[in-house]
Amino acid sequence: MSVLAGITVNYFKGVSSGLTFKWVLNVWELYADSIFLSLWLAIACLIVTLIIGLPAAYGLARHPGWLSRLLEEFISLPLAAPGLALALALLQLYGTLSGFRTSWTFILVGHVLYTLPFMVRSILAVLAAMDLKTLEEGAASLGASPWQRFRDIVVPNAMPGILAGALTVVTLSIGEFNLTWMLHTPYLKTLPVGLADSYASMRLEIASAYTLVFFVLIVPLLMAMQWASARAQRIAQ
Repeated sequence: MSVLAGITVNYFKGVSSGLTFKWVLNVWELYADSIFLSLWLAIACLIVTLIIGLPAAYGLARHPGWLSRLLEEFISLPLAAPGLALALALLQLYGTLSGFRTSWTFILVGHVLYTLPFMVRSILAVLAAMDLKTLEEGAASLGASPWQRFRDIVVPNAMPGILAGALTVVTLSIGEFNLTWMLHTPYLKTLPVGLADSYASMRLEIASAYTLVFFVLIVPLLMAMQWASARAQRIAQ
Protein backbone atom coordinates (compact mmCIF):
# COMPACT_ATOMS: atom_id res chain seq x y z
CA MET A 1 0.00 0.00 0.00
CA SER A 2 2.89 2.36 0.71
CA VAL A 3 4.06 1.96 -2.89
CA LEU A 4 0.58 2.65 -4.28
CA ALA A 5 0.35 5.75 -2.11
CA GLY A 6 3.20 7.19 -4.16
CA ILE A 7 0.87 7.58 -7.16
CA THR A 8 -2.22 8.83 -5.32
CA VAL A 9 -3.39 12.44 -5.13
CA ASN A 10 -3.74 12.30 -1.33
CA TYR A 11 -1.43 10.01 0.65
CA PHE A 12 -3.84 9.68 3.59
CA LYS A 13 -6.97 8.99 1.53
CA GLY A 14 -5.27 6.43 -0.69
CA VAL A 15 -6.38 5.29 -4.16
CA SER A 16 -9.89 6.70 -3.64
CA SER A 17 -8.45 10.22 -3.96
CA GLY A 18 -7.32 9.55 -7.53
CA LEU A 19 -4.04 8.68 -9.25
CA THR A 20 -1.20 10.99 -10.22
CA PHE A 21 2.46 10.81 -11.20
CA LYS A 22 3.17 14.16 -9.56
CA TRP A 23 5.13 12.60 -6.69
CA VAL A 24 7.15 10.40 -9.04
CA LEU A 25 8.14 13.52 -11.01
CA ASN A 26 9.05 15.22 -7.72
CA VAL A 27 11.27 12.27 -6.86
CA TRP A 28 12.99 12.64 -10.22
CA GLU A 29 13.56 16.35 -9.62
CA LEU A 30 14.92 15.82 -6.10
CA TYR A 31 16.85 12.57 -6.46
CA ALA A 32 17.77 12.19 -10.13
CA ASP A 33 21.45 12.61 -9.25
CA SER A 34 21.20 9.76 -6.71
CA ILE A 35 19.55 7.46 -9.24
CA PHE A 36 22.14 8.22 -11.93
CA LEU A 37 24.98 7.79 -9.41
CA SER A 38 23.67 4.34 -8.46
CA LEU A 39 23.41 3.29 -12.10
CA TRP A 40 26.91 4.64 -12.86
CA LEU A 41 28.37 2.88 -9.81
CA ALA A 42 26.67 -0.38 -10.81
CA ILE A 43 28.10 -0.21 -14.36
CA ALA A 44 31.58 0.74 -13.12
CA CYS A 45 31.42 -2.00 -10.48
CA LEU A 46 30.40 -4.53 -13.14
CA ILE A 47 33.32 -3.55 -15.39
CA VAL A 48 35.89 -3.75 -12.58
CA THR A 49 34.62 -7.03 -11.13
CA LEU A 50 34.50 -8.58 -14.61
CA ILE A 51 38.06 -7.48 -15.42
CA ILE A 52 39.31 -8.93 -12.12
CA GLY A 53 36.84 -11.78 -11.66
CA LEU A 54 37.04 -13.54 -15.03
CA PRO A 55 40.84 -14.06 -15.02
CA ALA A 56 40.70 -14.95 -11.30
CA ALA A 57 37.99 -17.58 -11.85
CA TYR A 58 39.86 -18.92 -14.88
CA GLY A 59 43.09 -19.25 -12.89
CA LEU A 60 41.30 -21.02 -10.02
CA ALA A 61 39.54 -23.42 -12.41
CA ARG A 62 42.64 -24.06 -14.52
CA HIS A 63 44.91 -24.82 -11.56
CA PRO A 64 42.87 -26.62 -8.89
CA GLY A 65 44.53 -27.50 -5.60
CA TRP A 66 45.00 -26.31 -2.05
CA LEU A 67 46.48 -22.98 -3.11
CA SER A 68 43.50 -22.27 -5.37
CA ARG A 69 41.11 -23.13 -2.56
CA LEU A 70 43.02 -20.79 -0.25
CA LEU A 71 42.85 -17.96 -2.80
CA GLU A 72 39.14 -18.57 -3.31
CA GLU A 73 38.55 -18.27 0.44
CA PHE A 74 40.63 -15.09 0.52
CA ILE A 75 38.55 -13.56 -2.29
CA SER A 76 35.39 -14.51 -0.40
CA LEU A 77 36.50 -12.86 2.88
CA PRO A 78 34.32 -9.74 2.37
CA LEU A 79 31.25 -12.00 2.50
CA ALA A 80 32.13 -12.95 6.08
CA ALA A 81 32.34 -9.32 7.22
CA PRO A 82 29.30 -7.06 7.71
CA GLY A 83 29.05 -4.15 5.32
CA LEU A 84 29.53 -1.70 8.20
CA ALA A 85 32.78 -3.40 9.22
CA LEU A 86 34.07 -3.27 5.65
CA ALA A 87 33.16 0.42 5.43
CA LEU A 88 34.91 1.20 8.72
CA ALA A 89 38.04 -0.58 7.49
CA LEU A 90 38.04 1.53 4.31
CA LEU A 91 37.52 4.70 6.34
CA GLN A 92 40.44 3.80 8.60
CA LEU A 93 42.71 3.14 5.61
CA TYR A 94 41.71 5.96 3.26
CA GLY A 95 39.66 8.40 5.34
CA THR A 96 42.51 10.90 5.52
CA LEU A 97 42.83 11.10 1.72
CA SER A 98 40.30 13.90 1.30
CA GLY A 99 40.28 13.91 -2.50
CA PHE A 100 39.68 10.17 -2.68
CA ARG A 101 37.34 10.13 0.34
CA THR A 102 34.92 12.59 -1.24
CA SER A 103 34.89 11.02 -4.73
CA TRP A 104 32.54 8.40 -6.10
CA THR A 105 35.50 6.04 -6.60
CA PHE A 106 35.70 5.61 -2.82
CA ILE A 107 32.21 4.11 -2.80
CA LEU A 108 33.13 2.10 -5.90
CA VAL A 109 36.03 0.43 -4.03
CA GLY A 110 33.61 -0.69 -1.33
CA HIS A 111 31.11 -2.03 -3.87
CA VAL A 112 33.84 -3.93 -5.76
CA LEU A 113 35.13 -5.57 -2.58
CA TYR A 114 31.58 -6.55 -1.64
CA THR A 115 30.48 -7.91 -5.03
CA LEU A 116 33.70 -9.43 -6.43
CA PRO A 117 33.19 -12.81 -4.68
CA PHE A 118 29.81 -13.21 -6.38
CA MET A 119 31.33 -12.62 -9.81
CA VAL A 120 34.22 -15.03 -9.20
CA ARG A 121 32.03 -17.78 -7.77
CA SER A 122 29.42 -17.51 -10.54
CA ILE A 123 32.06 -17.92 -13.26
CA LEU A 124 34.05 -20.51 -11.34
CA ALA A 125 30.98 -22.72 -10.88
CA VAL A 126 30.59 -22.95 -14.67
CA LEU A 127 34.29 -23.33 -15.54
CA ALA A 128 34.90 -25.95 -12.84
CA ALA A 129 32.29 -28.21 -14.46
CA MET A 130 34.24 -28.25 -17.76
CA ASP A 131 37.42 -29.97 -18.84
CA LEU A 132 39.22 -26.74 -19.68
CA LYS A 133 42.61 -28.40 -20.00
CA THR A 134 41.44 -30.75 -22.75
CA LEU A 135 39.58 -27.99 -24.59
CA GLU A 136 42.60 -25.69 -24.52
CA GLU A 137 45.01 -28.45 -25.55
CA GLY A 138 42.77 -29.21 -28.51
CA ALA A 139 42.74 -25.56 -29.52
CA ALA A 140 46.51 -25.29 -29.04
CA SER A 141 47.05 -28.29 -31.30
CA LEU A 142 45.24 -26.35 -34.03
CA GLY A 143 47.62 -23.42 -33.61
CA ALA A 144 45.58 -21.16 -31.31
CA SER A 145 47.60 -18.72 -29.21
CA PRO A 146 46.95 -18.38 -25.43
CA TRP A 147 44.92 -15.22 -26.06
CA GLN A 148 42.87 -16.93 -28.80
CA ARG A 149 42.22 -19.90 -26.52
CA PHE A 150 41.04 -17.59 -23.76
CA ARG A 151 38.89 -15.48 -26.11
CA ASP A 152 37.40 -18.28 -28.21
CA ILE A 153 37.24 -21.16 -25.71
CA VAL A 154 37.13 -19.86 -22.14
CA VAL A 155 34.95 -16.77 -22.52
CA PRO A 156 32.13 -18.39 -24.58
CA ASN A 157 31.99 -21.37 -22.21
CA ALA A 158 31.97 -19.06 -19.19
CA MET A 159 29.19 -16.85 -20.57
CA PRO A 160 26.34 -18.30 -18.43
CA GLY A 161 28.43 -17.68 -15.31
CA ILE A 162 29.43 -14.22 -16.54
CA LEU A 163 25.77 -13.33 -17.11
CA ALA A 164 24.71 -14.63 -13.69
CA GLY A 165 27.61 -12.83 -12.02
CA ALA A 166 26.95 -9.60 -13.90
CA LEU A 167 23.28 -9.49 -12.93
CA THR A 168 24.16 -10.30 -9.31
CA VAL A 169 26.82 -7.56 -9.17
CA VAL A 170 24.53 -4.91 -10.70
CA THR A 171 21.61 -5.84 -8.43
CA LEU A 172 23.73 -5.85 -5.27
CA SER A 173 25.48 -2.61 -6.19
CA ILE A 174 22.22 -0.75 -6.82
CA GLY A 175 20.59 -2.10 -3.65
CA GLU A 176 23.57 -1.91 -1.26
CA PHE A 177 22.78 0.32 1.72
CA ASN A 178 24.81 -0.41 4.88
CA LEU A 179 28.27 -0.05 3.33
CA THR A 180 27.22 2.88 1.14
CA TRP A 181 25.60 4.69 4.06
CA MET A 182 28.94 4.75 5.85
CA LEU A 183 30.94 5.81 2.78
CA HIS A 184 28.64 8.40 1.22
CA THR A 185 28.92 12.17 1.55
CA PRO A 186 26.10 14.78 1.38
CA TYR A 187 26.95 15.25 -2.30
CA LEU A 188 27.22 11.53 -3.11
CA LYS A 189 23.95 9.81 -2.27
CA THR A 190 23.05 6.57 -4.00
CA LEU A 191 19.52 5.36 -4.64
CA PRO A 192 19.10 3.43 -1.32
CA VAL A 193 20.66 6.28 0.69
CA GLY A 194 18.33 8.74 -1.04
CA LEU A 195 15.40 6.45 -0.19
CA ALA A 196 16.33 6.53 3.50
CA ASP A 197 16.71 10.29 3.26
CA SER A 198 13.24 10.64 1.73
CA TYR A 199 11.65 8.73 4.63
CA ALA A 200 13.66 10.74 7.17
CA SER A 201 12.25 13.95 5.65
CA MET A 202 8.73 12.73 6.63
CA ARG A 203 7.42 13.54 3.14
CA LEU A 204 5.58 10.23 2.97
CA GLU A 205 4.14 10.79 -0.50
CA ILE A 206 7.66 11.45 -1.84
CA ALA A 207 9.07 8.45 0.05
CA SER A 208 6.33 6.18 -1.31
CA ALA A 209 6.94 7.36 -4.87
CA TYR A 210 10.67 6.82 -4.37
CA THR A 211 9.97 3.27 -3.18
CA LEU A 212 8.00 2.69 -6.38
CA VAL A 213 10.94 3.94 -8.47
CA PHE A 214 13.27 1.65 -6.52
CA PHE A 215 11.05 -1.37 -7.16
CA VAL A 216 10.78 -0.58 -10.87
CA LEU A 217 14.59 -0.64 -11.09
CA ILE A 218 15.38 -3.56 -8.82
CA VAL A 219 12.59 -6.13 -9.37
CA PRO A 220 13.37 -6.83 -13.08
CA LEU A 221 17.04 -7.23 -12.13
CA LEU A 222 16.15 -9.69 -9.37
CA MET A 223 14.01 -11.74 -11.76
CA ALA A 224 16.77 -11.78 -14.38
CA MET A 225 19.33 -12.70 -11.72
CA GLN A 226 17.23 -15.68 -10.59
CA TRP A 227 16.87 -16.89 -14.17
CA ALA A 228 20.56 -16.50 -14.98
CA SER A 229 21.64 -18.18 -11.73
CA ALA A 230 19.32 -21.14 -12.34
CA ARG A 231 20.68 -21.49 -15.90
CA ALA A 232 24.29 -21.38 -14.68
CA GLN A 233 23.53 -24.03 -12.03
CA ARG A 234 21.99 -26.34 -14.65
CA ILE A 235 25.11 -26.02 -16.80
CA ALA A 236 27.39 -26.59 -13.79
CA GLN A 237 25.54 -29.82 -13.01
